Amino acid sequence: MSELNNYLEEVNAGLDPVLRTLVENAVAPRLTEAVKWSLFGGGKRFRPALVCASGEAFGVQREKLLRTSAAFEMIHTYSLIHDDLPAMDDDDLRRGRATCHVKFDEATAILAGDALQSLAFTAIADDQSIDFSVRVAIIRELSSAATKMVEGQQLDLDSEGSVSGIEQLRQIHRHKTGAMIVAAVRAGALVGGATEEELSIMTRYGDSIGLLFQITDDLLDVTGTTEQLGKTAGKDAVAEKTTYPALLGLDGSRDEARRVHTDALSALASLSRKTKVLTLLADFIMSRSS
Repeated sequence: MSELNNYLEEVNAGLDPVLRTLVENAVAPRLTEAVKWSLFGGGKRFRPALVCASGEAFGVQREKLLRTSAAFEMIHTYSLIHDDLPAMDDDDLRRGRATCHVKFDEATAILAGDALQSLAFTAIADDQSIDFSVRVAIIRELSSAATKMVEGQQLDLDSEGSVSGIEQLRQIHRHKTGAMIVAAVRAGALVGGATEEELSIMTRYGDSIGLLFQITDDLLDVTGTTEQLGKTAGKDAVAEKTTYPALLGLDGSRDEARRVHTDALSALASLSRKTKVLTLLADFIMSRSS
């Protein structure tokens, strides 16, 4: 995975200064501190990498993709801040250190998430390197995905201990986790001028790796430690959440992971573009299931 690790490091090296410019002094000082605590707390920044890898597959220079990538990271970070709150997952750890509401306070954490959400759309709207019509299309993709993400969180809360089967679980996670991943893939392709047929293929790829990401995340919650995960392990079982291991068992969940991984690679195989990094990203997610 050294090639992918190098790619992720390169994306982050380009993304960090863009993010800092977008959030520095954007809001009140304490709120800016809370935003930066969460935004620069580590992580692989998978969604920005997807935006870049997708756009680059269609021949776009990375510099032209960084503000859109930053917007996706802002929305993702806002969702993590809110997910960690006592009213949601009530977690004290995120990426191996204190969550935003623990480091600061609940009100500041809520407002930090709110600020990141609005700043994300400003980042895209003000991106003069992208045609206006493409900016509108990306904002539509991101806003729709963010709405689905919130809806998925509500569906997840409502279904604790009562999911009827695998199709309902897939539907929850297509919203909660998958929507943002699909939108990241489509956003890069939109900047690259993808055709409707190509966007359909990228959507299939994004949908598959979105499910794969959640399956492996569920597996890690069972098989990983708090130290390995950087967040509290075993919380799904404590909260009586229905997960892939709870429905299918560990072996069945790994079989499901292999199935959607194969579907992701099959989608890429039908695309006449430079998809090596997208393949590596799918393989990386799959490797988390072992």
